[in-house]
Amino acid sequence: MANVKTPAEILDTAIDVGVAKGNSSFSKLAVLAIFGGAFIGLAAEGSNMAAFNLLSNPSTYGLGRLVAGAIFGVGLMLVCLAGAELFTGNCLMITSCLEKKLSWGKMFRNWGIVYVFNLVGGLLISFLMFKSGLFGAGGNMLGAMTVKIAAGKTSLSFGSAFILGILCNWLVCLAVWLNFGADTMFGKMMGIWFPLWLFVTSGFEHSIANMYYIPAGILAKSNEVFASLSGATPDALASLTWGGFFAGNLLPVTLGNIVGGGLFVAMAYWFVYKKA
Repeated sequence: MANVKTPAEILDTAIDVGVAKGNSSFSKLAVLAIFGGAFIGLAAEGSNMAAFNLLSNPSTYGLGRLVAGAIFGVGLMLVCLAGAELFTGNCLMITSCLEKKLSWGKMFRNWGIVYVFNLVGGLLISFLMFKSGLFGAGGNMLGAMTVKIAAGKTSLSFGSAFILGILCNWLVCLAVWLNFGADTMFGKMMGIWFPLWLFVTSGFEHSIANMYYIPAGILAKSNEVFASLSGATPDALASLTWGGFFAGNLLPVTLGNIVGGGLFVAMAYWFVYKKA
């Protein structure tokens, strides 16, 4: 009979997993982090492909978000079940540090390596998609929607991007948390799928997903047909640059992701089940 762990038992698992991650070699983290960025990038491009025609119409926009969310969860399933490293999920390593089983230095080392190589994976999928010719799908509307989504992300204010990052990784880390709580493949998949579906449907901001969405949009913007069909305003298109990506979106979203996963999941559950 399948067992479901209690929240306290999930916390113990999260602590043990964090210790193992903190003691992993550079080469192992680098390769698995490239996979992590690539898996999330594949989920992002797949969700765009499934929903771009719905997202382009205001009357079906909500349905488009629902469809995109249903597809996107595959990315985190691949990370957790096939094996990969993902910066946002690794915010749960804070539990290992609070329990004094892992040094803060080892955690930050893990975060730095994984974050950089997640970016490599995201850029790889962005480049391959651009070169594949698939952005021309749907009468060039997939490329146009890729531009519009990216321009919308780089047009966010710092405060809005930060808050959307908090909400996103609260749910992403809960998805990883539920994955720790199940002992069957199906149970883990369901635990991952529903929180991810909720985050994407809601329109929250995920730093590693944006390592695909925004570079893909920047590359697609170089095609005048995609840019003209996108419907993005001139100001939004002007914000869609590498500077807008790193400073305008990735920085606030990453900080928000750390707060969402680190404070509202890792620290909160550690306080409840260990400290208190």
